[in-house]
Amino acid sequence: MACRRAGTRIGDIVREIRQECATRGHAASETLVAFVVKAVVLDPGNDFNVDQTFTKKDVQDLIQLCVTKLLDTTNPSLSTMKMQVYFDTNYANRAELLSEQHRVLEGRLAPVVRDITDSHPRVQEEMENVYRKIVSYVLLSSGLGSPTDIEVVREVTAALQSVFPQTEVITFTSLSKKSKEQQLKNLAMLVTGIQLYNKECGKGGSSIDDLPAILSEAIPSATWMVDEGLNTCHTLAHQYTALLESMLEDPHRYLQLSAFKLKEALFHVRQYEAFLCILLSDAITSAQEVEKMKVQFATTMEQLKNTVQNKVSTDTKEVFPLFVALSKLWTSFQDEMLLLSFLTNMTNNLQQFLEIHSQLFTEEVLTSLLEGVTVKSDEERIRETMGTRVNVSDFKNQEWLFPETTDNFDQLLIQYHGFCAHAIGVKGLTLPGNPAIGILKHKERCYVFSSKEAAYIFAQDPEKFIQLNIEKAKEHIELIQLLELHHQFEYLAPYAQARNADKYLMKPTTKCDSSTQTDTHILPPTIVTSYEWNEWELRRKALKLANLRRKITHAMQTDLSHMRRENSTQVYLPKDVSTQTKRDNSSNVPRPQIFLKGLRGGSTPTTHMVKVDLTRAADET
Repeated sequence: MACRRAGTRIGDIVREIRQECATRGHAASETLVAFVVKAVVLDPGNDFNVDQTFTKKDVQDLIQLCVTKLLDTTNPSLSTMKMQVYFDTNYANRAELLSEQHRVLEGRLAPVVRDITDSHPRVQEEMENVYRKIVSYVLLSSGLGSPTDIEVVREVTAALQSVFPQTEVITFTSLSKKSKEQQLKNLAMLVTGIQLYNKECGKGGSSIDDLPAILSEAIPSATWMVDEGLNTCHTLAHQYTALLESMLEDPHRYLQLSAFKLKEALFHVRQYEAFLCILLSDAITSAQEVEKMKVQFATTMEQLKNTVQNKVSTDTKEVFPLFVALSKLWTSFQDEMLLLSFLTNMTNNLQQFLEIHSQLFTEEVLTSLLEGVTVKSDEERIRETMGTRVNVSDFKNQEWLFPETTDNFDQLLIQYHGFCAHAIGVKGLTLPGNPAIGILKHKERCYVFSSKEAAYIFAQDPEKFIQLNIEKAKEHIELIQLLELHHQFEYLAPYAQARNADKYLMKPTTKCDSSTQTDTHILPPTIVTSYEWNEWELRRKALKLANLRRKITHAMQTDLSHMRRENSTQVYLPKDVSTQTKRDNSSNVPRPQIFLKGLRGGSTPTTHMVKVDLTRAADET
């Protein structure tokens, strides 16, 4: 009940902040406002205690601080939060995206399917109408052309008639609803496979796009776009890191650069880089899947050609599975087109969040600030520390992992997104960690470091530096997602779980019921079948045994039974007998023998022909 009241109050705060921003001409989404509320509450500089009930003055201060933060459009921290909110609410992995797409497609086809399965035609006109609806369903399901294109409709109708003549509508309508739906899916796949085969043979399919060729061109283009964004991110991250390091080394530089919000800019570009890496990984996966499917599609098409060749008719058991396989592969190509479009849109939409860097640092300003500063790339920093590693003997109670002593070393889950665990809290920098130095395993979590010195300092008191990193994340709330620190802030959750908007506010620690079970009998059972627990049953058996002791078995033989033998008789079983009454007979008629004389003519001009019949009479044969 208390959680519900707290959630309601936080919801009121979020709505009031949104209204205040709207009155000042700035629209803010509910999710973003909830994110900012969390940032303001967690910031130690604002002196809010999440364990106490907020007073009215605390609520007003919270609203004012949030509105001020939301209206500061030049703050890289706010831009990072917006980017994180956008990515969280829009990104979906391959499985989620395809599942949603298939669900949407089924929803669009549902009215057509329902109209077909609920039809009960009685006359010819109604049957023709149902058949036209089946053609429309096949067209919409396959996506191979527009239903308004007459040529496409004719091709689909011809392909459908080859596997499902219109005379089969009566049989189709007699099926159950579930069987009708399944047959519709099968027909759609068969017709799609036939259309693809006809296109390959040059017998139609002009409206079908060459998806494998399109993907082969589009995926490298999308990958190049992401790579370009990553190169920009890397350049900015390396420059910001060099400037921040110069600030730590020179107090004069610190006074010169402190007003530029370099840390917030560094965290922003690192988050942008992390999101682009996710999109690049998806693009690479998509490219691998497309290459694999192109080989399978070509192999299946060649097998289908060899099966059909120039035959007038072929066995459906041979060709139908090949048509279905072609259809499924083509559906996978369509899925990859959807995924590629999604990744391209995500990449384009993320570019808007990078514009803040050009507002903060023009090219001339950044060039002047970098004068005399050595800029190192992440790769250079790692190469500089490749020859150093931790000496395990220096630590008695710490566990260190190395490539040669650890299985699946490259697949270990590194904390802080692979950044140096020491530099985050102490310097406020996101320096790349080098696993070759040694990975510290502390409380089942793995940490990497940018140098051997940083590893030694962190290992002396890991809890101290872990807490420093948590405090740094409270100052810069965007680090919670960048460094993957959600397990450190488990008490944060949505104020209304039914809505995703405020998914970053307070909630109690998650609990669940669990149980364990052990074997009752570890050893095999040894059951004594003669055991009796019932006293009366034992009494009954005792009496029975006592009674048997007084019994004597007697035997006698009489004169009639003396020397009597056993008799037996034998009979012959009836044998199988068969008779035959039919007799085959045949007769033959005389073969006609007719001769004609005088056909060649003679000495006289007049031809005289004589016909001689030498056929024997039927009774003479």
